[in-house]
Amino acid sequence: MATIYEVSSLAGVSLATVSRVINNNTRVSDKTRKKVEEAMSELGYRPNSIAQSLASNRTNSVGILVSELHGPFFGQMMAGIESELRAAGKHVIITTGHSEEDREKEGIDFLISRNCDALIVHLEGLTDEYIINLSKGSTPIYFMSKIIPELEENCIYLDNELGGYLAAKALIDKGHTQIAYISGPKFKPDSKDRLIGHKRALSEHNLAFNDELYFEGDFKETGGKAGLKQFLTKKLAFTALVCANDEMASGAMTYAREHGFALPQDLSIIGFDNIIFSRHIYPKLTTIDNPVYDMGHMAAKLVLKNVYQQKNLTINHSFEPALINRDSIAQL
Repeated sequence: MATIYEVSSLAGVSLATVSRVINNNTRVSDKTRKKVEEAMSELGYRPNSIAQSLASNRTNSVGILVSELHGPFFGQMMAGIESELRAAGKHVIITTGHSEEDREKEGIDFLISRNCDALIVHLEGLTDEYIINLSKGSTPIYFMSKIIPELEENCIYLDNELGGYLAAKALIDKGHTQIAYISGPKFKPDSKDRLIGHKRALSEHNLAFNDELYFEGDFKETGGKAGLKQFLTKKLAFTALVCANDEMASGAMTYAREHGFALPQDLSIIGFDNIIFSRHIYPKLTTIDNPVYDMGHMAAKLVLKNVYQQKNLTINHSFEPALINRDSIAQL
């Protein structure tokens, strides 16, 4: 097997120069870098990752913790992060926290034990106090879909309150005044903020929030089905339904069709997230765009800028949702 010494000899450069090329150091001219890369290719040389990490004090790996692996939302988030890091020659190690305090702690400990250069985490079970303490450690930590005022420069987040407002307003603008609401789990900040925005839109239009038309869902299809079932069982009057994510909206649409509803003529439904299947279900789902893929890209850029010292990267910490008008809302 070829060695770094043979690469150095064939390329006619020093060992230090070969090392700089291997570790993507910018202090190498394009001409020299090309000579070293051609020598590595000719000799079939593969850099030893352990030796690389010892030489650079970097593992070139970034840990990712998400709540779940299933579903399109976290898939888009991880894809956005990984594609940006891979383009920069970095790799990811992924684990889950399942929105539970103990499992999020275990996941973070696991990633730190793997000597990741930084962590990008989506946390829902840990307190801000614990997170602030955690951020004082030696491993840099960056936060997805979350804002902690004391750590705002390490956060990439969406204005969920504005998203909740836009969803309700889209229905009100179409003449709907009797609006049911299926939220995500109450303990999740995204759920709380979206509901606050929903209530703000109702208040601005002198509409009361009806507690009877509220159901706490689970951010899964099952929550959408269960919520709509409860409203219909109670024989409550409503013409429109806000679901706090697209998966629950899909479940509610399925349940509505199974029980003889024509959509959107009999019931208007709006979701949140704009995940990939929202444009393919029938009717095509009107929803609120949550640009989680772009946010994943941005979180990776934040790591590349702060941890790997890449220059000329513009960081945008805050993202705004937008209404995506499709076919699931009827005009009254």
